[in-house]
Amino acid sequence: MRVLYIDDDRINTLLFVETCRLAGDVEVETAFSGAEAQELARRWTPDLLVIDLHLPDTTGYALLPALRRLLGAPALPAYLCTADDAAQVAETAREAGFDGCWTKPVVLQQVLQELARRRGGSAR
Repeated sequence: MRVLYIDDDRINTLLFVETCRLAGDVEVETAFSGAEAQELARRWTPDLLVIDLHLPDTTGYALLPALRRLLGAPALPAYLCTADDAAQVAETAREAGFDGCWTKPVVLQQVLQELARRRGGSAR
């Protein structure tokens, strides 16, 4: 499984990459801005997007449709990842096309379970 994680916070990025390493069989690429994510998506196709809500050059809400258009994948699974209160942004995230909303720092077991579900396996 290939995951594109977009977040301008390097510590959160490191935590997410390590979480995916624990999941096994997950290839992760990271971007620190919307522009960097779009450049990366031109040469690397993910199976799943995880996008921070607040990026230096855009929002997760605006970036999701741009990436899906660029990748030609209107139904590409995506999760909004935010330090904001997830309960307050979850509905807006769903309306924007996200499959779910994760809080930062990510909850290890939640991410592992979702990655396993998406791959059709069981969480470690």
